Amino acid sequence: MADKPRRSTSQREAVARIRDAEAFAVELPLVGKVTVPRPEQLAYYGGLALLAAFEIIDWPVAVAVAAGHILANNHRSEVLEQLGEALEDV
Repeated sequence: MADKPRRSTSQREAVARIRDAEAFAVELPLVGKVTVPRPEQLAYYGGLALLAAFEIIDWPVAVAVAAGHILANNHRSEVLEQLGEALEDV
């Protein structure tokens, strides 16, 4: 039983390392630290931008779809983190 807290700490450290490796941030003047999305997400947002630029879809629709995508990803990340914490307690 004494080994469980140590294992939990190492698992959290591993998760933090994976999370840090998946994303990177760029320091921009006047803005500060900006996290850059993963390549597949950049492609998705780029595709939406192109659809709006060529007026295939209206720009408010592109913004709404992108915002929904961001919110869904954030929610999924939170749910996965909570699930991981619950599994650590088992």
